[in-house]
Amino acid sequence: MKNVDPKSAMGVSVGDVIKVDRTLDIKGQVCPYTFVRSKLAIEKINIGEVLEIVVDHEPASINVPKSMENEGQKVLKIEKTGEKEWHIFVRKDKEKKK
Repeated sequence: MKNVDPKSAMGVSVGDVIKVDRTLDIKGQVCPYTFVRSKLAIEKINIGEVLEIVVDHEPASINVPKSMENEGQKVLKIEKTGEKEWHIFVRKDKEKKK
């Protein structure tokens, strides 16, 4: 588990620390594979845990968070960490839809 100190966060107060339970590095992959891999990874963690998703495909930095929210999960933060790298922090709030 690693800690991330968000400077500006969606749904998280500045100064709060996001505790990451699992990291999914999917750099080099494009949509829709980025969402499919993210969805499979979030299904493997427990409710309340946080998944950090690392992407380098700009459309994925928009589409993955939107899709996660549509699935009932909570996007805590989207952080651009490089010219072509984003870290998306998602808390699992719901089990898989049946």
